[in-house]
Amino acid sequence: MNDKRIFMALGAVALAVLAGCGFGQPEASLNDLTAAMNTYLARKGDLCLGKARWPIDVPQREAGTRSRNAVQMPVLEHIGLVSASTAKVRETTEGEEPAEIAVTRYALTDEGKKYFQAHESGGDFCAAHLALDKIIGWEVPKDARDASAVVVTYTYKIDAAPWTGDADVQRAFPMVDRVVRGAGTMQLKQNFRRTPTGWVPEAA
Repeated sequence: MNDKRIFMALGAVALAVLAGCGFGQPEASLNDLTAAMNTYLARKGDLCLGKARWPIDVPQREAGTRSRNAVQMPVLEHIGLVSASTAKVRETTEGEEPAEIAVTRYALTDEGKKYFQAHESGGDFCAAHLALDKIIGWEVPKDARDASAVVVTYTYKIDAAPWTGDADVQRAFPMVDRVVRGAGTMQLKQNFRRTPTGWVPEAA
């Protein structure tokens, strides 16, 4: 199953493990970058599922398929985070007359609402929150003209929801499982640039 839409509310934090970088020492200090990383993760450290709009309707014709929501939503129902009901909706397909279709409508339960986090961009259903473990190093990007931009590589600690340990959840959300299991060892990276007020994050 393609799980690429799962994302952290970490902006552009890459989930790829960094292999074999040589870290120089640009005009930045460990203390300054540690403070910048802590501030960044405090605001953007949520690991979310990419499910911002609720309720979520899954066409009943997709039941048993490998579509993302057809796989994931029954798992969230099984662990009590969402409830399911049936509904009819109008579906419009280009070149065809609107048609009424049956859907399974998933809504957050009271327990599930505990994991919906409001963000600047609206909100999302989140599974964990990341905090800084340690900075491994930093380097100036190859295309940078000076040391006013750096790429920080770091490991992280994680505060994960208890249900991320469920085997069905781990199968349905493999990227979430990978990040949870990678706490303390997986290396992530984040771009920063120097401003008059300090180091601020920017998209990779």
